[in-house]
Amino acid sequence: MKPTMYAAIYEIKVPGYFDTQGAEWAGEIRITAETEADGSPVTTLTGAVDQAALIGLLRQLYALGLPLISVIWIGEGSQ
Repeated sequence: MKPTMYAAIYEIKVPGYFDTQGAEWAGEIRITAETEADGSPVTTLTGAVDQAALIGLLRQLYALGLPLISVIWIGEGSQ
Protein backbone atom coordinates (compact mmCIF):
# COMPACT_ATOMS: atom_id res chain seq x y z
CA MET A 1 0.00 0.00 0.00
CA LYS A 2 1.39 3.40 -1.01
CA PRO A 3 1.30 6.05 1.75
CA THR A 4 -0.99 9.00 1.17
CA MET A 5 0.91 12.27 0.71
CA TYR A 6 -0.72 15.27 2.26
CA ALA A 7 0.42 18.77 2.78
CA ALA A 8 1.05 20.47 6.07
CA ILE A 9 1.69 24.14 6.73
CA TYR A 10 5.24 24.90 7.84
CA GLU A 11 7.03 28.04 8.97
CA ILE A 12 10.78 28.05 8.32
CA LYS A 13 13.03 30.81 9.66
CA VAL A 14 16.54 31.57 8.44
CA PRO A 15 18.88 34.39 9.49
CA GLY A 16 19.35 37.44 7.31
CA TYR A 17 17.47 38.87 4.37
CA PHE A 18 17.67 37.28 0.99
CA ASP A 19 16.48 38.51 -2.35
CA THR A 20 13.27 36.78 -3.39
CA GLN A 21 13.86 37.69 -7.05
CA GLY A 22 14.70 34.47 -8.81
CA ALA A 23 13.24 32.35 -6.01
CA GLU A 24 11.05 30.33 -8.37
CA TRP A 25 12.12 27.27 -6.39
CA ALA A 26 9.92 28.53 -3.55
CA GLY A 27 6.71 27.96 -5.53
CA GLU A 28 3.68 28.90 -3.47
CA ILE A 29 5.72 29.61 -0.36
CA ARG A 30 5.22 33.08 1.13
CA ILE A 31 8.56 34.74 1.89
CA THR A 32 8.71 37.64 4.35
CA ALA A 33 11.62 39.48 5.92
CA GLU A 34 11.53 41.15 9.30
CA THR A 35 13.76 42.40 12.06
CA GLU A 36 13.71 40.56 15.38
CA ALA A 37 13.51 42.44 18.70
CA ASP A 38 17.29 42.22 19.07
CA GLY A 39 17.75 43.92 15.67
CA SER A 40 18.79 40.81 13.76
CA PRO A 41 17.27 40.26 10.30
CA VAL A 42 15.22 37.09 9.75
CA THR A 43 13.52 35.69 6.65
CA THR A 44 10.41 33.54 7.18
CA LEU A 45 9.06 31.08 4.61
CA THR A 46 5.49 29.89 5.18
CA GLY A 47 3.36 27.55 3.12
CA ALA A 48 1.64 24.21 2.66
CA VAL A 49 3.94 21.51 1.33
CA ASP A 50 4.09 17.72 1.42
CA GLN A 51 7.08 15.90 2.90
CA ALA A 52 8.96 15.63 -0.41
CA ALA A 53 8.53 19.35 -1.11
CA LEU A 54 9.61 20.21 2.45
CA ILE A 55 12.83 18.23 2.02
CA GLY A 56 13.43 19.91 -1.34
CA LEU A 57 12.90 23.34 0.20
CA LEU A 58 15.30 22.58 3.06
CA ARG A 59 17.89 21.34 0.57
CA GLN A 60 17.54 24.56 -1.44
CA LEU A 61 18.10 26.66 1.68
CA TYR A 62 21.15 24.52 2.48
CA ALA A 63 22.47 25.04 -1.06
CA LEU A 64 22.12 28.79 -0.53
CA GLY A 65 24.24 28.47 2.63
CA LEU A 66 21.40 29.53 4.93
CA PRO A 67 21.40 27.92 8.39
CA LEU A 68 18.02 27.16 9.93
CA ILE A 69 16.72 29.05 12.93
CA SER A 70 13.54 26.97 13.13
CA VAL A 71 11.16 24.70 11.24
CA ILE A 72 7.71 24.67 12.81
CA TRP A 73 4.69 22.59 11.84
CA ILE A 74 1.74 25.00 11.94
CA GLY A 75 -1.06 22.59 11.03
CA GLU A 76 -2.61 20.49 8.35
CA GLY A 77 -2.80 21.99 4.91
CA SER A 78 -4.49 21.03 1.68
CA GLN A 79 -3.02 19.78 -1.54
